[in-house]
Order: sequence, then C-alpha cells, then structure tokens
Amino acid sequence: MQRFLILAATLAASGSLRAAEAGAVDFSHEIVPLLRQQCADCHLGDKKKGGFSMNTREDLLAGSENGPVLELGKGAESLLVEVLATTDTDIQMPPKGARLTKEQVDLIRRWIDSGLKWEAGFSFGKAGWEPPLKPRRVELPPAVSGRDHPVDRILDAYLAQTGGRPADPVADAVFLRRLHLDTIGLLPTPGELEAFLADPAADKREKAIDAVLARDIDYAEHWLTFWNDLLRNDYAGTGYIDGGRKQITDWLYRSLVNNKPYDQFVRELISPAGDAEGFIRGIQWRGRVNASQTREIQFAENLSQVFLGINMKCASCHDSFIDRWKLKDAYGLAAIFATEPVEIHRCDMATGEKAKPAWIFPELGDVIAEAPQPERLAQLARLMTHPENGRFTRTLVNRVWHRMMGRGIVHPVDAMHTEPWSEDLLDWLAVDFAENGYDFRKLLRRIATSRAYQSPMAPTPDEADAGPYVYRGPIGRRMTAEQFIDAVWSLTGTAPAAPQAEVLRLKIDPAAHEDIAITGRWIWAGRDGTPAAGETISLRGEWVLAEKPAKAFAAASVDNEYTLYVNGRKVKEDQNWETVDPIDLSAVLRKGKNEFLLIAKNGGQGPNLAGAFLEVRVPPAAPGGADQRFATGPDWQWSATLPDVRGKFAQPVTDWAPAREVAGPWGQTADSQTRATLARAANNGDRLVRASLMRSDLLMRSLGRPNREQVVTVRPAELSTLQAIDLANGEILAGLLSRGGAHQLAANGGKTAREVVDDLFLRMLSRPPTTEEQALLSAMAGSPLSAQGLEDVLWAILMLPEFQLVR
Repeated sequence: MQRFLILAATLAASGSLRAAEAGAVDFSHEIVPLLRQQCADCHLGDKKKGGFSMNTREDLLAGSENGPVLELGKGAESLLVEVLATTDTDIQMPPKGARLTKEQVDLIRRWIDSGLKWEAGFSFGKAGWEPPLKPRRVELPPAVSGRDHPVDRILDAYLAQTGGRPADPVADAVFLRRLHLDTIGLLPTPGELEAFLADPAADKREKAIDAVLARDIDYAEHWLTFWNDLLRNDYAGTGYIDGGRKQITDWLYRSLVNNKPYDQFVRELISPAGDAEGFIRGIQWRGRVNASQTREIQFAENLSQVFLGINMKCASCHDSFIDRWKLKDAYGLAAIFATEPVEIHRCDMATGEKAKPAWIFPELGDVIAEAPQPERLAQLARLMTHPENGRFTRTLVNRVWHRMMGRGIVHPVDAMHTEPWSEDLLDWLAVDFAENGYDFRKLLRRIATSRAYQSPMAPTPDEADAGPYVYRGPIGRRMTAEQFIDAVWSLTGTAPAAPQAEVLRLKIDPAAHEDIAITGRWIWAGRDGTPAAGETISLRGEWVLAEKPAKAFAAASVDNEYTLYVNGRKVKEDQNWETVDPIDLSAVLRKGKNEFLLIAKNGGQGPNLAGAFLEVRVPPAAPGGADQRFATGPDWQWSATLPDVRGKFAQPVTDWAPAREVAGPWGQTADSQTRATLARAANNGDRLVRASLMRSDLLMRSLGRPNREQVVTVRPAELSTLQAIDLANGEILAGLLSRGGAHQLAANGGKTAREVVDDLFLRMLSRPPTTEEQALLSAMAGSPLSAQGLEDVLWAILMLPEFQLVR
C-alpha cells in the first residue's frame, strides 16, 4: 500500500500519467480526405466563413469569430462535433449538400479525443515555406556579454527577437548528471561528482565533456540504443530465425566505438559489404504482403525517413496527401535497390508500369538506371552524402539537438519539410558538422559546451497551444528504458554477467579473439542413423569444483533448440540454431559436484543432422592462473527419457548411455561465434553490462523500448498507465529491487541508515537529501538496516520524477 500511495503522489506531482489513448486515427488517409470533401467550400484554402479556417491545426484550435469550436480530449462536448451531428438546419454543418455519416462524425470525435493529431508542416492552404536543399552558411550575430559560443550567439539574437533572455547556467551537480546521461547514458558516481565539484578550474565543464566523450565503450553502448531504433536493428524478433532479417550489431558497435565519420557510416549502410547489409535488406515478411511492405519499398521508406527526415510511407501507396512526394519518387528509390524490375502499385493495385531507378534530388545528380544493383547502390550512397545535400546534414543535427535539448529545431524530427524555429541555428550546425569531418562526437561537444545546453530546463510546451513554438531553453526528458534499467542494475547489483548482443566490448581488432582455444565437441545420441525431425533427448554431464567460483560463464548452441538446467535450475533456453548464446553461471555453480542437464531438440522436416554444444569457463581466482574448463564431449551421457518443465525426472533414469561426437555443418562459423561469445564474457570484467546490449523484456517494453520492426526516431515522451503499473508492482522490477535490498545490505554493513541514504541520493540524484527526505528514508531503511527497508528506499527514490527525468 505504501508503494501505491507514493506512486500516486509522484504521478500527481509530475502530471505524467495520461489516460488511455482513443482509437488510432489516420490523419493522412482518414481526416484529410474527409475535410477536403466536406469542408473545402467554406473553410479551406482562402475560404474562411465565420472567421473559421481549417487550414492548419493552429487555425482549428483558434476557432471562429465566436470563439473556440473544440476542446482537446473532449470530442463529444465540442461544438464542432455538435454541428456536424445535429439535425437542426439552423446550425448544421455543412449547411448544404450531403451530411457526414454517423461513422464520419465519430471519426472526428475520436480525432479530437486523441489530441487532434496533425502531420507536421501540412496545410490545406498554400505552402508558405519550402526547405532548401543545399547547405547555407550563416553569418554569426555579435557576441553578447562574452557569450561567444556560436550556438549562443545565434540563440541570444533569437531570444532578443522573441522577447526572451539568456539564463544563467545550472549548478555544477545538475550539469554533470545531465551530461553523463545525455552522452554516455550513465549516472555519475559519487567519486566523479565529488572530484568535479572540488575542481576550481574555470574550464572544468569543457574538460568533463571531453572526458565522457573519450569513454569509447560507454559512449558506444549508450548511442547504440539511438541507432538500433533508427536502423531497425535488434537481437531477437521477426525474421531473425528464418533468415528474413539480418543483424548489423557488430558493424554498428565497432562504428560507434571507433567514431566512424557519419558520411562514411551512411555510405557503408547504403552500399554495404558484408556485415552492414541488414539495414537495406529490411524484413522479409512471411506470407503475402501488400505492395508497400516489400523489401524494395522498405528500402525507399527507411532511407528517406532515417537520413532525410522525409515520410515516404504515404507516397509508397499513392501520391502523398500531405507533401510534394509522388508515387514515382518512392518507387524510383525502391528500384535502385531492386534486382529485378519493380512494377508500380497504386493503393496495392498493379498499374502495369515499371519503376525507373531514380534519386529524389536530381539537381545533385542521379543514378545510372541501367547499372548493376551494387553500382546503383554505390552511386546512391555518394548522392546521399553529397557535400551539397544539406538535407542530409540538417536531418542528423536536428535529431541530435532533439536528443540533447528535448525538442528538435524542426519538430517533429521526421518532418524536415516543416519550417524550423531557427533556420540559422539549424543551418549553422549542419555546416559546422560537415566541416568537422561529420564527427558525431564533435557535434555532441559543440552542443554540450554551449551555455544554451547548460541552461535550466524550460517549461514543456503545451501541445494544445495553438501558437507557434518559441524556444526558451532545453526541455526535460524521461530516461530511456535502457538508462532506467542501467541505473537499476547498477544500484541493485543485478546486471547480467554477459551481453546478448554479439559484440566485443573492447576497442580492439575484432580478430583478436580468434586465438581462444575451444575444447567442447558437438555431441548427440550415441546411436546409429540420422536423427529424426523433432527428436528430443536429454544430455548430462558432471563437473566437480574445489571452490565456488566468483565468476563463471558459458557458450551454448544446439541445432535446433535447447533448454539448459544447472544444478536443477533452468538457466537458458533458445530456439535459434544459428546463434551461440552467452550464459552467466556465476550464481548457479557451487563447490563440489555440479550437474548439467541439456534438453536438446532436432528440427527440420525429415531426418537431418543434429548436435549440441556447451563450453563453460571459470576464470582464475588470481592473476596468472589458468581457466577451469568444462565442455560437452564423449564423457557426457544421453537418454531418450525427458524431464518435466522444471528439469525433474518422474522416475530414476535407467537408460543413460555414452553420447557420441558428431560432425556437422557448424564448423568454422560456430567456432568463430563461440570464441566471440567467450571473449565477450571473459572481457566483461567489472564493466556493467548495459541494457542496450540485451534483448528486450516486458519491463523495457513497458518503459518504451520498441520492437524495432519499424524505424523509430522518437519514443513516447509521457508515462503511460501500463508503465505506471509496471513501476508500481511489475514482477521484473520488484524482483530486481528485492535482490537490490539484499545487495545494499551486504554492501553497507556497518553503516548507519543516514550514511546509506546520503550515498544513494548522491548516486541517484547527484545531491544530498534534504532534512525531511533524510528523516523519512532513514526510518524506512530501519535501525538496524534491513533488506526490506533498503528495497523500499530504492523504490521510493526511483519513483521520483527528479530521478526519472534528464533535467
């Protein structure tokens, strides 16, 4: 009950709990055609009867000469719905001709209920602004009061023109917490905070920025989340098992660790060699799909959205209702990727016309339509990153500004046809980014060193406001799911022992792990003949350890699927025979005899080869020692008897027999994956395994991590009801905090409750507690300290908006 009361108070204070959204309304395909059909004669274009225009969202919210016609979230109570539904001829709308059907009126009501969603930049009137293509050099305004940073010079002039004024910088502790979360996704440690606060140097903020950006692994593992969302890359999900989708994880991780220039990064994605090809290949959906879901159209849509901020989804079905892009533009891009002629489909109906490969900005050049596909892709890569393609650089710097400052210079970030609130700032950042070698970290540094970034948070804009957005400073942002989980794992000591992403967490030559010796052998049932499809067997082995290991890890793979039990505890299951899985065994191995039970199942449609592999390592307790190793081999046994789902046999098994080593197609590929898996676990050391390197779970999904089957450029900004419930009593978080209470108790033995609360506040909020907070949480922690009390303290601080926001 105490937790529910705290949560309710937290949500009420933050105003972040929202009601369940109304049924989704498609603005482009439902609202736009309806308004054009029913309202054009009186309220669209240059028509404004009764002082009421519907050209833009702002016009709709402004209402008529008699006042507002709608209230967001209250469609049934809005005047607009009333006049559309009424039979009173004196007030009904439209006044003449066919009336709206009941279903159409309900659509308008639901649209208002859901917040009057509108495609950014769209207007029923004449377009008032056309985004330029080429870069534009900006002459910087004079510096004011010594604020000579280029970003500040532009924003100071903007603020003067819009009635604002520059703010003083935030306190050092606030700055450091913001910087760490924004650049590497981690909270600063108490030691880092203490050193920073004690540093008297005038340039200590610049030094802190340089220091975090030099943390290659931390930087890469934070921004991996950003790029995984954008590039539809994940570690499990639709298409990965059957070959309809391919990861780019290793290429992406190395690119971030090594700070690959962005233009090269994009060229390698568009014209890939080997391990970067997963992005342009998209997803091969099973069964019949409509024409706008083919891999070729995915290619056109994804490139346009990710690198140019263009929504080509509408134009991949028909000429867009909301911007200038046509069906032939989408299909022209699609044909560049295609290996066979692509027939144009309009609204999923074949037109009989073949698409010609073409680039959407011919003023920069074009592809040679007759060239082979690899050559066309290379040409497209050069056109996308052409020095005169200002749309390319503007889109990227706008995305980064949004991530660092809470709102894009162009909003939303995928609507780059929309007029920016500061064209000078957008253009200057884009040119500066290119002139600095497309260096992503230098772009982060450019923003973070500005006084604008270091200013106090401005109020969050009200989406119901009919007026244009006016910049007043950075806007607070919720932690991402990964940032929140990383913090919880760090505080509770519950981080996984090894990542699931197949990456080497080192800035080294990727081939450096190839000298790792593999002792395990692929094994199966010790009987003649080829295993039948669906054959399932039990495999067992025993390992005696002189001491309980502090750390133990394994690599496992089975063709086709398996469940692994160690000492009666299920530790891993997997259905993908193409992967080698890292497994943390630190918590399950013990002194003395350790029993391994591997339930292995063959797949396929008929008799086919099957095999099971496991290799376990225990690192040396002291430097210079040797690993202890245990692996599958001829000393293992097999049985046709299977356990229950808990790994328990109903009766003693009497048919155990020696397993046999098998040769199969796994060979060098599996060996390489095994070495990489073991290397990842061995080199993990004390480095926190990050949530960005793990497959999503229910808690991460409820906190906003997407499934990445579609490009995701912005995650939900508000806390949903589901997320609030998960934070209150979700099983995963409750389990982590329960273990965290015991972890904190063990780590703080001998300390007083006051000392523990002080330490937790510094670690979680980068400040000491107030007198009231100290008294409340010290009482909660208990005297003497208790695991339950410390669990409650952790939960109480986690629920504070101050913790969950990047401020």
